[in-house]
Amino acid sequence: MAKLEIIIASTRPGRVGLPIGQWVEAEARTHGGFAEIELIDLAAVNLPFMDEPNHPRLAQYTQQHTRDWSAKVSEADAFVFVTPEYNYGYTAPLKNAIDYLHHEWHYKPAGIVSYGGVAAGTRAAQMLKQVLTTLKVTPVVEAVSIPFVSQFIDEEENVVPNDVMTASAKAMFDELVRFNEALLPLRAGEGVGGR
Repeated sequence: MAKLEIIIASTRPGRVGLPIGQWVEAEARTHGGFAEIELIDLAAVNLPFMDEPNHPRLAQYTQQHTRDWSAKVSEADAFVFVTPEYNYGYTAPLKNAIDYLHHEWHYKPAGIVSYGGVAAGTRAAQMLKQVLTTLKVTPVVEAVSIPFVSQFIDEEENVVPNDVMTASAKAMFDELVRFNEALLPLRAGEGVGGR
């Protein structure tokens, strides 16, 4: 059984990424396909903009925050990225967090939960996929796309999903489990972390 890390991309005050991430975590626990689930909030991780002198491919990290981030990403078998859409793209803190590392991402599947207005964050998701595949991450086709996101957040800042969101989350987790099993031999062959 695998470890899933759910990464919340938004760091700004007033964001809805945190309640959406918490909803995704609850859905993952209901799904039951992962032995371990961890919610990672990039606002709490608080990585500075890239401050390493060496290319991430070399894994010659000089900063403790990079070593900590490397260990965290290494122990994952699969990811879900929870991202808003800013000007047709995903967030700068997420791009920064991805770019800090290289090998730690390899041969792991990823799901994307995007949210926004009429486009439901899908343009940000498409941009994110291009970056992920460059790092040998396999984005699964199934995704959760939440349009007009504020209609799904109640007064206590809890997500009140509709049936499409819940079914989409289940389909995404099903595929993450399948792809994790398929990618295990590639990770083992390269000595990449995860289980």
